[in-house]
Amino acid sequence: MTENPTIKVSIRDLYKIFGSDPRGALAKVRAGMGKAELQETTGHVLGLRDINVDIAEGRITVIMGLSGSGKSTLIRHLNRLIEPTAGEIFVAGENILTWNETRLRRLRREAMSMVFQKFALLPHRTVLENAGTPLATRGTRRRDWESEAHKWLNRVGLGGNAEQYPHELSGGMQQRVGIARALTSNAGIMLMDEAFSALDPLIRSDMQDLLIELQGELQKTIVFITHDLDEALKLADHLVILKDGAVVQQGDPQHILLKPADPYIEDFVADINRARVVRVRSVMQAGPVDGATVGDVAPNDNLESVIARAGGAMDPRFRVVHDDKVIGFLEMAMVMRALVPSQSRTEAA
Repeated sequence: MTENPTIKVSIRDLYKIFGSDPRGALAKVRAGMGKAELQETTGHVLGLRDINVDIAEGRITVIMGLSGSGKSTLIRHLNRLIEPTAGEIFVAGENILTWNETRLRRLRREAMSMVFQKFALLPHRTVLENAGTPLATRGTRRRDWESEAHKWLNRVGLGGNAEQYPHELSGGMQQRVGIARALTSNAGIMLMDEAFSALDPLIRSDMQDLLIELQGELQKTIVFITHDLDEALKLADHLVILKDGAVVQQGDPQHILLKPADPYIEDFVADINRARVVRVRSVMQAGPVDGATVGDVAPNDNLESVIARAGGAMDPRFRVVHDDKVIGFLEMAMVMRALVPSQSRTEAA
């Protein structure tokens, strides 16, 4: 069901320290000094500490954490809006920390697009002109960028709003313009920094669905920043959780949910509705199926749908089928175990 993806962006040994002498503070951090102690003793702020993350091509990597965890600082290193104190950042195999300003401008204009929380639309330009901005700034002829902008505005549901101005649109519509603008750039990498955080819950859910739908078609490499675990679990192919500028745990969101690495992650996932987010593939038994079954389920079905299929009974047993091939089975006992947080299982034992 899975394959080894190509790594599009690779972050290695990345540190960021804010202050007058970041190099001097770096030595203290590498010697083991923590964020609070560093700030108290030197007045420097530890933004990122020894970050190592691989971002797969064509997948959604979600970076999440509480306020001050370093997630927005990290995403701004990917296009060098922030310069690191130490480390390396490879894009398509090249270390962009060695690039000059000309190559960096090309990276930001052509290879990476960015969608912001506050939309960042130009108020004096129409929706069409905002969507076409990336191509217009490259010198593309107006009729060509207009055609491309119209295409993506139609795709995000704003085909009839091209001549309006940003102030005439709702927040959700403005964010759709931001996504259309990113898509018009035809960049292979999309950076989305808290892109949906300013939206009302229902609109936010619609935007998440739109992103998933578009990603299914376009297979962009997306780096998505959020502080919301439900959003992260809904969107992520790969989840990275930060605390105090360091990676606490990363990997398949399902694995993190079922096997949190430490109490910090356990607290993060404690209140999640597991039935809605845990997938059959995470709890099934792979291999041949012996004995009777009552029906088939798909590996990406959530456990809530399986419980509904079972009608409250504890004895049903299902085959797990992917691409018309039986890949394993699922028993209700497996489902029930997955619904209990790991901390509760440990305490019960």
